[in-house]
Amino acid sequence: MKGTIRFLGIDPGLRNTGWGVIEACDNIISHVADGRIVSKDKAPMADRLLQIFDGLEWVINTYKPEEVAVEETFVNVNAASTLKLGQARGVAMLVPARFCLHVAEYSPNKIKKSVVGAGHAAKEQVQMMVKMLLPDCLLDSEDAADALAVAICHAHHRDLVQITMQTSGVDA
Repeated sequence: MKGTIRFLGIDPGLRNTGWGVIEACDNIISHVADGRIVSKDKAPMADRLLQIFDGLEWVINTYKPEEVAVEETFVNVNAASTLKLGQARGVAMLVPARFCLHVAEYSPNKIKKSVVGAGHAAKEQVQMMVKMLLPDCLLDSEDAADALAVAICHAHHRDLVQITMQTSGVDA
């Protein structure tokens, strides 16, 4: 028995950043909390990024995760949208780093495959499986469901990530 570990999953977005906290002990996962951080559409970009920063800082201070996982950015057809998403993702990686937390990154397909079993699963399938795996969660948004899926993916793959980091000379 390895003990209980608390994970924070983050689904970054400029308008809505989803977050989900789970605990894992051996192969058993349980829901702790989830939600989303909403930035004000009409606010200047710097203010929107600060809203995400402050929200994630609150989540980490409140729920005290031991490890964090963030969904990787996929490239949109619209370059401006991709750039904005990248800025939100940068904040999502910076905040846990400020708390000296390890941040893992997973592609959308890897997350879907870890939770649903298929890398090209629909959002509805991911939400349904998250509810099945974490029956205590209410899921107030699809952003929170996606963030919980990120956390679940990390719970399944973290040992492999740590072994890879150790063999490449990076401190885990």
